[in-house]
Amino acid sequence: MDASVIVAGAGPAGLMLAGELRLAGVDVILLDRLARRTGESRGLGFTTRTMEVFDQRGLLHRFGDIGTSNAGHFGGLPVDFGVLDSIHQAAKTVPQSDTETMLEAWVHELGVDLRRGHELVTLDDCGDHVEVGVRGPSGQEIRLTASYLVGCDGGRSVVRKAAGFDFPGTAATLEMYLADIRGVDLEPRLIGETFPGGMVMCGPLGDRGVTRIIVCERGTPPRRRSEPPTYAEVAAAWQRITGIDISHADHEWVSAFGDATRLVTEYRRGRVILAGDSAHIHLPAGGQGMNTGIQDAVNLGWKLAAVVNRTAPESLLDTYHLERHAVGERLMMNTRAQGLLFLSGEEVQPLRDVLAELIRYEEVSRHLAGMVSGLEIRYDVGAGSHPLLGLRMPHVELVTGTRKTSSTEELRAGRGVLLDLEDNAVLRGRASGWSDRVDIVTAAPHGLRPGSPVVGTSAALVRPDGHVAWAAPGSHHDLPAALERWFGPSRNR
Repeated sequence: MDASVIVAGAGPAGLMLAGELRLAGVDVILLDRLARRTGESRGLGFTTRTMEVFDQRGLLHRFGDIGTSNAGHFGGLPVDFGVLDSIHQAAKTVPQSDTETMLEAWVHELGVDLRRGHELVTLDDCGDHVEVGVRGPSGQEIRLTASYLVGCDGGRSVVRKAAGFDFPGTAATLEMYLADIRGVDLEPRLIGETFPGGMVMCGPLGDRGVTRIIVCERGTPPRRRSEPPTYAEVAAAWQRITGIDISHADHEWVSAFGDATRLVTEYRRGRVILAGDSAHIHLPAGGQGMNTGIQDAVNLGWKLAAVVNRTAPESLLDTYHLERHAVGERLMMNTRAQGLLFLSGEEVQPLRDVLAELIRYEEVSRHLAGMVSGLEIRYDVGAGSHPLLGLRMPHVELVTGTRKTSSTEELRAGRGVLLDLEDNAVLRGRASGWSDRVDIVTAAPHGLRPGSPVVGTSAALVRPDGHVAWAAPGSHHDLPAALERWFGPSRNR
């Protein structure tokens, strides 16, 4: 074997997955057809949940100062994301290129074999391994073998097509433009503004003097383009909609996209797995695409590593599809709903007015903000009454002996964590057979606010992706059963 896992696509999802696998000691080859990163950024910022994910791996500080905000929207209707229960706010000004730069530096430190200018062109799932054909920088084709192949190669995924994944959904009904421009002073329209002729959105990209604009002209059919649109097309559409001439601006880059909505029927076929845009495409409403892809990778990484390292059965990979396909379905639903609200004509205004009234209720705002941010995600980890089951473990300050730590810090190594919050030697003894895969931390929670779901919790088993797989009191199955389900058999057997 050339590697245990080959990952195709070195965007945010592929880089995150490669890093997660290396944390678990898995050898990875990461392929990308581009010789170098373009520096272009469709994605901008990341959600509260992705902030939590980066924090649990100790990556947040690498961005330096991050501009954050609780201001958000659902289909162009303002929503206060401050109602969410998290120590983090959403990042608003980090270009995708900066996220990729950070992740690429991280995976290099971890020893990932990143091969740029290498394009995957063929694949064969041979049952007990995968063989891929790769075109290198000089045009020669080489063959590589691995135990598993993961496609993180975007909406036009070669891996998805070559492996025969079904990709049902709806085709694009419109075309939208995106451009980063200089030399023009535009009033910020951060959540967009609708006009009789369409919708426009604009805002500064940090302090670089660059403004991002997005233009959707109503009634413009989608086009099959082999090249990006010209800036003249973008400026003309902006002027038709707003009456403002921006044709004199300098442009850094221009792109077009549509509202096609598609989701694979399965995230895994044999030894071929999909993550990120390879598995789902949608209108980029609320900036959810890159974030969902990163979270796909964090869900998959530890599971695939456990199977490759033979500490868990292959059936653990089934939970990747079960958990993330359900997230994908919710993503398809909410982005289509936002598109209808945001990009339709006056016939939808009564619906906007009703929803605007409902959003004034905190419970509705919390529901919509949780949906867009990813904080609503609860996985099926087994029956029980504990409120944390299936949710991500909230950030909790912990004191263990003379050391101060936190539930977030204990996840830095990418391993499972058993939090013993009542110094229970019997509990620790029952988990000792998994100490090679699960860190057992005896600590007392500090500074819990009233009403926190951690109040009254005596212990919690936290998966490497941060989700609670077992908690006491309240889980309807015992700790060894939960440990075996998520981390494989005890080494004491």
